[in-house]
Amino acid sequence: MLATAAEVFAELGYNATTVRTIADRAGMLAGSLYYHFDSKESMADEILSAFLTDLWTGYQRIEEAELGPRETFEGLVTESFRQMERHRPAVVIYQKEARRLASQERFRYLSDSQERFQQLWTRTLERGVADGSFRSRLDVPVAYRFVRDTVWVAAVWFRPWGRKSAAEIAEQYTSMVLDGIATHPVAR
Repeated sequence: MLATAAEVFAELGYNATTVRTIADRAGMLAGSLYYHFDSKESMADEILSAFLTDLWTGYQRIEEAELGPRETFEGLVTESFRQMERHRPAVVIYQKEARRLASQERFRYLSDSQERFQQLWTRTLERGVADGSFRSRLDVPVAYRFVRDTVWVAAVWFRPWGRKSAAEIAEQYTSMVLDGIATHPVAR
C-alpha cells in the first residue's frame, strides 16, 4: 500500500494526490486506507522517513569507515544511487516536495536532513582540497551543488529495471566527476 502511495505521490505530486486516488490504485476503498493511516500526510511521512533512515544508515557506514576523501566521495555517490534504486519514488517526492513539506512541523526533519547532507558532502569536498585529492582551486559550494543536483535529479529518469544498475551508474558518475569526460584533460 505504501509502495502504491509513493508511486502516486511521485507521479502526481503531493498536493494533487488524494487518498481516493491512492486507494483506487491500490484496489481498495478509500475508507480502508484510514484503517492503516490517519491521513495522506502520515503516508508521505512514512515513505520519506523510511528513505532518509536508510540513506543516513548507509552514509554513516561510509563515515565510520574513515576513508580518504576520494573514496568517501565515491562511497556517498554509490550509496545515494543504491538508495535511489530502493526508494526511487521517495526520492522523487523528496526532490519535488521537501521544501514545501518542511514548512510543516511534522516534516521538519526534511530541513534537518538537507542541512546534514550539505555538511557531510561539503566536509568531504573540503577534506579532498586540503589533502590534495581534489583541485586546490575547487569552489566547494559550487561543487557541492553540482554533485547534489546531478546525483539526485537522476531519480527522474533512473529505473531500477533499466539497462544499467545503480552501481554501474554511480561508477559512471564518480568517474565523470572525479576524472572528467575528456580523454586528455587540458591543464588550467
